[in-house]
Amino acid sequence: MKSTVETLSATRVRLAIEVPFDELKPSLQKAYREIGSQVTIPGFRRGKVPQQVIDQRVGRVNILNEAVQDAIPTQIVAAVREHDVKTLGRPEVEITEFSDGEPLKFTAEVDVRPEIELPSPEEITVTVDAVDVSDEAIDEQVGNLRERFATLKTVERAAADGDYVQIDLSATVDGVEVEGGSATNVSHEVGSGKLLPGLDEVLVGMSASDSTTFETKLVGGDHAGEDATVAVTVRSVKEKQLPELDDEFAQLASEFDTLDELREDVKGRLLRVNRMEKLYSARDEALKALIAATAVPVPETVVKDEVDSRKDAMREQLEGAGASWSEYLEAQSKTEEEIEAELTESATEAVQVQLLLDTYADKQEIQVSDDEFGHEIVHRAQRAGVGPQQYYDQLVRSGAAGVIFGDVRRGKALAEILDKVVIEDTNGERLSLADLRGDDDHEGHDHGDHEGHDHD
Repeated sequence: MKSTVETLSATRVRLAIEVPFDELKPSLQKAYREIGSQVTIPGFRRGKVPQQVIDQRVGRVNILNEAVQDAIPTQIVAAVREHDVKTLGRPEVEITEFSDGEPLKFTAEVDVRPEIELPSPEEITVTVDAVDVSDEAIDEQVGNLRERFATLKTVERAAADGDYVQIDLSATVDGVEVEGGSATNVSHEVGSGKLLPGLDEVLVGMSASDSTTFETKLVGGDHAGEDATVAVTVRSVKEKQLPELDDEFAQLASEFDTLDELREDVKGRLLRVNRMEKLYSARDEALKALIAATAVPVPETVVKDEVDSRKDAMREQLEGAGASWSEYLEAQSKTEEEIEAELTESATEAVQVQLLLDTYADKQEIQVSDDEFGHEIVHRAQRAGVGPQQYYDQLVRSGAAGVIFGDVRRGKALAEILDKVVIEDTNGERLSLADLRGDDDHEGHDHGDHEGHDHD
């Protein structure tokens, strides 16, 4: 095999490959074996049909074509290794010359990883918001916990916003009861807007045993969108009662003895979340700064394949949810072209990040140990709900094990970059990864699995 490489752009090359006919013979023999095992010819056992008979029945041209299609991928791999080409995506192959007994000549255009000159991460400075938790944020979290321990008490008064009512509903259209349009003893929070439009407005001021009707548009079923008359009867009115914010509440809702300790724990958890948000922000800003500093060229075919993959995934998700692509566009108030532009922008950035991290990993000679690779396989297998060995076998069969390996290696490269970039907050304070991870924090817990009880 002889080959040459021609650079078409910073991200694309053309390989010209010539394969002597003798080097095609293994693929030719393979083609005869496979086709011979598939055809049935009277007088010959399956798999024992002579080549000349297969040529007469199937055609020598078809045998040669089968052999060529088998040989081309192997020859491309050999040429890529010979010229040390770092390929991306699928090659576009064109057979330029071939006939029986003569050399096979073809070209393969393929995207390649561009040469990138990376600045030192220490030269990159990113700024994030200062890590802070306000009293209002703590109050909100404690309030949410307090809501979970609320109780409902029956009251002898008219319903108001925030109350819970037990109601019966019955809908009719043009005087005819709607099939499936009746419900009894439904619990509903007045003012929540979770049921029919117009319901909350009529419930305010109604007491137990009161009945009334109102007009609304049905939101589901065969009569969705039609005007309907709905009769509503209130069975009971209940008032939500929140526990006092004191040490007793802290003991009920958490492992802490005092409200101050509970608030301090909430503050610690919010700080951890806040720091993690800043860590993600620092990661994103560092990558954007590196991309801007290196002007990473983008292989168009790789980006197009990524966009197509994302669109296919979106369509599958929509179909799974019983929605169509046109319905999605309408819900988003966007055109096909606008969605395409958004996907292209995000895919371009994703490809640039991948190229940047691969280049850094090569430059720093970052390796992935068997333990690191195995840990990632176990983690992904757990998420997929299958055994690690089964997951790994599937990866090997699909040829995707290298993708996982690359992801782990890029993750290590990113962690090393983040450890070297200069991270400052808006107050001018220098932050480290350890600061943002909160390595010295102690994890506290609340008893969040308690539910409120309904008392009459």
